[in-house]
Amino acid sequence: MASYEGPTLIPMTALADQEVEERLADSDWRREGMAIVREWTFADFAAAIAFVDQVAAAAEAANHHPDIHVHGWNKVRLDLSTHSEGGLTEADFAMAARIDSLA
Repeated sequence: MASYEGPTLIPMTALADQEVEERLADSDWRREGMAIVREWTFADFAAAIAFVDQVAAAAEAANHHPDIHVHGWNKVRLDLSTHSEGGLTEADFAMAARIDSLA
């Protein structure tokens, strides 16, 4: 049998509303509809884009990609959800934690 050396897969089962709220309790992320979102403000445009590059690399490694919005000249907003499950999963919160470690 061939071995799998890709990213660690996280279960993609939609979380109940209570589970989502518990995970957001001590977080800078907030819920908007079926996604969790967070926004950062950076010193300048170059710093915002450098952060986006780090997020992109982490997302590729995890095979879980946020919606990325660069606006203004120094702001980045990220939206996470698992479209295939129609809501939020553990993968979204794992990716949010990974992104938090980058900022």
